[in-house]
Formats: sequence, C-alpha cells, structure tokens
Amino acid sequence: MVEVDHLTRYYGNTMAIEDVTFTAQQGSVLCFLGPNAAGKTTTMRIMTGFMPPTSGTARICGYDIVTDSVEARRHLGYLPEAAPLYEDMTVYGYLDFCLRLRGLEERRIGERIDYVLDATNITERADWIIGKLSKGFRRRVGLAQALVHDPPVLILDEPSEGLDPLQIIEIRKLIRSLATEERTIILSTHILPEAQQLADSIVIIHRGRVVATDTPDNLTARLQDRNRIHLTVEAPRDEVLAAVRDVAGVEDAQPVDGASARDDGAVRLLVETPIERDARADLAAAVAAKGWPLLELEAIPLTLEDIFIRTTDRDESIRYVDDEAPAMPVGADRDSSPPEDDTGESAPDDDESESAEE
Repeated sequence: MVEVDHLTRYYGNTMAIEDVTFTAQQGSVLCFLGPNAAGKTTTMRIMTGFMPPTSGTARICGYDIVTDSVEARRHLGYLPEAAPLYEDMTVYGYLDFCLRLRGLEERRIGERIDYVLDATNITERADWIIGKLSKGFRRRVGLAQALVHDPPVLILDEPSEGLDPLQIIEIRKLIRSLATEERTIILSTHILPEAQQLADSIVIIHRGRVVATDTPDNLTARLQDRNRIHLTVEAPRDEVLAAVRDVAGVEDAQPVDGASARDDGAVRLLVETPIERDARADLAAAVAAKGWPLLELEAIPLTLEDIFIRTTDRDESIRYVDDEAPAMPVGADRDSSPPEDDTGESAPDDDESESAEE
C-alpha cells in the first residue's frame, strides 16, 4: 500500500505541489490525472526518493520515504517519463546491471531477467544495444527495469507518452497485466482515455493541489447533477423540439452540435432532465403518440472528460510549477538533483521543463 501524506514542495517562493494527500490500496491501479505541469512528476519524484519534500511525507509498504528512504525504495519500481537508460549497453546487460545494484542474489538474476523480458515482450531484443531500439521498445526496457526486482509497488510517470497508437495500446495492455492482488500500480497521465481504461481509482491534481479523489464510478455519481439523453427522431425539427419540451421534467432540449437535422432527415437532440427523473419512457411515449419513427433513445453518462473539466475549473491566479527535468539513470551521481528550498533557487518554468523532457 502507498500513503501520501500532506506532501508540499516549494522552489524558492514558487509552489510546485501543496498538501497532496491520497492512498493507493494494495492490488489496485491508481491513476494520477492532471494537465501538463500540474504537479504529477514532482509528486512522483518525492514518492520515489528522487527529491525531498518541503513538508509532508509518503510511505511505501509502511516505510517512510523521508526517514527510511532506502527501505522504501527497495519496495518500489519507478519508470520516469524520460526513461533512464544507458544506451550503449545491451538490454540484457542493462537489466543485469540494475539487479546487481539492487543486491539481488546471483542465483536469481538470470531467472528475474528472463521473467521481465517475457513479461514486457522484449525477449527477442535481449542482445540489442538499447540505443538501437525504437522508442516503443526503449519504453518497454524502462518498464522492465522498474519491474525486474519484483517490487510490490510500481510508479509509472506518463508510461505511454510519445508512443504511436499501436505502441500505446500494447503498453496499456502490459500495465493492466502487471496489476495483481499483491502489486500496487500508480501511474500519471494527462490522457483521459488512458485513465478511464486503466484506473481502479483516480486522483485529479490541478495546479499542485488534489481537487478530487475516488473511483471513476463514484466521481461520476458525485458530479452528475442531471440526466442527459440523446434522442433521434425522423420528423420536422421544430415539431420535435416542441413535443419534447412539453414532456414533464424536461429542463432543456437542443439539437446536437447545433445541427438542425441529419442527412437522412432525422433530428438528434440532447435532452436534459433532473438527476432524480428518468424521462426516457415519457419521451418514447410522446414520440409514439405523434407517429414519428424513433431511431435513438440513449442515456449519456458523465464522462471522465466532464469530471476533469468540472474539478479543474479553479482560480486561474494560483501560482504553480512542475519540475520536469530528465531523471538520472540508475546508479548515476545524484549531486545534480534539484536544489533544496533553502537555496532560494526556483524550478524551471513550464516551457523550459517541457523542452528538457523532449
């Protein structure tokens, strides 16, 4: 289990994240959802021991990332957005290097490497030089590095960023397959369909602050304030609108996307009613009474996009930044990690940080 408790990080006077708190249960996939520069990467770097918080802490399987950092990091695997790979090494050699750094017993090294090569579907590339691999395969190697020591917690920062559509589908399937009763997965994304497909629970972060956290279904139930229905009828638009608006409980009815009629002469409407009233039966009866062909009558659930827009519709004046500097390879010198707050040095601005990642 992962517990994030009131994490705050400032760069000088600039707030990156503030009072970030959430819990990821064992065996679940938690999606950390937010726009670019919302604070996702900063939070994950603190959770993985890459940088210290200004205040607050996180616990990995009960180990405090501030006071017991080494033990906490033994229990997690981390895939940064910019995969920290040594491109002059072979895939097999790199994974062997990672396991030896982690102190795995010699007799188990070959077994673990074979397992993750198979799990990430890169066995055929085991002897390739990493720098010769495509971006999709390099992403798989980064994921294999995070998984190779069999950690109970996986933290993945934008795992599908920069991949083509086929590679994205494959990576998402792979992540879902890695979710077990024993393993907790936390992944960040700004891609709404990715969160919808992968997450058991969602934490929405915006401008460095958590604005919502729950399961997708519970978020929908909490934020859905009215019923929305798509109604398609083959009849004159004005007559359909008048008939629909006369149905008890209908608060609004408008042509979808402002269209007056479809090419086949049918009119498609978006109908809204109070959340406590399902007017579909009455709408169907009203259309039947007119003798019009009813082509569609469908309830439209609140989408994750709707949830995201509603929860992130906040004060534009909040000052925020997300540190997006590239992560270091495993075993690299950490002297160049971000400065402590008492130096007064600010984090890079958004444009600089995004170009650094690229």
